[in-house]
Amino acid sequence: MTFPFLDKSLRRRVAFNMSVVKGPWGGANTFIAQLADYLRSRNYEVVFSLAKPVDVVILIDPRENTAGRNFSVGDIERARKSNPNLRVLHRINECDRRKNTAFMDDVLRDANHIADVTVFISKWLHEYHREIWFNDDRMSEVIFNGADPRIYFPTRQSERKGRKTIRFVTHHWSPHELKGFRHYAILDDLIHCGVLPDAELWVIGRWPEAMQWKSARLIEPANGRKLANLLRQCDLYITASQWEPGGMHHVEGAQCGLPMVYHEDGGGIVDMCSRYGIGFRDDLESAVNEAIHRRHELRQHLLRNIPSGDRMVHDYADIIQRLIADS
Repeated sequence: MTFPFLDKSLRRRVAFNMSVVKGPWGGANTFIAQLADYLRSRNYEVVFSLAKPVDVVILIDPRENTAGRNFSVGDIERARKSNPNLRVLHRINECDRRKNTAFMDDVLRDANHIADVTVFISKWLHEYHREIWFNDDRMSEVIFNGADPRIYFPTRQSERKGRKTIRFVTHHWSPHELKGFRHYAILDDLIHCGVLPDAELWVIGRWPEAMQWKSARLIEPANGRKLANLLRQCDLYITASQWEPGGMHHVEGAQCGLPMVYHEDGGGIVDMCSRYGIGFRDDLESAVNEAIHRRHELRQHLLRNIPSGDRMVHDYADIIQRLIADS
């Protein structure tokens, strides 16, 4: 879309410090693609470098060795010296608790000093960093993740009729143990042993090499329409991921109309899934049975509280507009 009547001097330029990495690479990928498309449709110029003066920088990951990284915090500081009106939105989607690391919290704290506004991707993540280093006197907001609704949307309820088997699904790009594979193995065993005779489990993506699946259907990593089409063939989503800052896997499942079975130590996942799912900690079997029994009710709760990529990009664009107007 072009706006020939708009004075070119009024056109706003937004720079992302990361580019999209090809393939199923995680939540940052989908976030960048969605927000960049939305901003372009609103006549922003979207760039991935600081070669030209920019109005707003979207700082996604300040680490030096991140795949797809275009420029550093130091580069932003130098750009601001020559362009004092430059504003920085720092999107925080990580923490050390997620993967039992011991560096990420410090990296985020050290980078955050250049931020004019900080966006956390869940209430849980905001509270986590506030307890460690973030000062609430600084401007911040919480914006939940959302997937592209042109791709991730529910199927008709009528299309599920006629199939007696209840199909659970999960998908992960990372095989890290905290993604919940110990619990997926328990569900796999419950199905294999006949405790859940009318259920099956689909596992999409990657898993630890040592995993010995018994009955699960294993599917190679997928993203976009291929992934969405797989998800829409299922009935319930299971996420046993722990201490997630926010995550996208459960969002994509929910936007395809799947109620959740989720781990109560899921971190930011719980912020959303508690509205339309069944939580568990020690008794997965009971949670799974309850979800099967209440799946139609839970789906109605989901459809009233469904995640939204449209809402997500709109909220970010509102912040960007305010930053520019106040500069």
